[in-house]
Amino acid sequence: MATVDERISALKEKLKQEQAKKASIEARKRAAEAKKSRAYATRKKILMGSMLEARMALGKLAESKLNAMMDEYLTRADDRAVFGLTPIVATEEPKAPNL
Repeated sequence: MATVDERISALKEKLKQEQAKKASIEARKRAAEAKKSRAYATRKKILMGSMLEARMALGKLAESKLNAMMDEYLTRADDRAVFGLTPIVATEEPKAPNL
């Protein structure tokens, strides 16, 4: 028969295992929620882009207006290329004099 100390030790080990299981389940829930959130955000962006394209096709939004908005918003060269915009040339910030 197990001593009281052995039973306590076994119960502590079982508690640690159950706590680890709980943490794993919670981590999976958070990961699933994050994935769902990213998918929702992506779908929202696709729908917004689709709406803009439809408005341009109907003549409710001038392509030049959209390009002007994208020109203000986009900074990465590969993103700007999608809209036929020229890359932004980085200007060097003037350095403060060493005192």
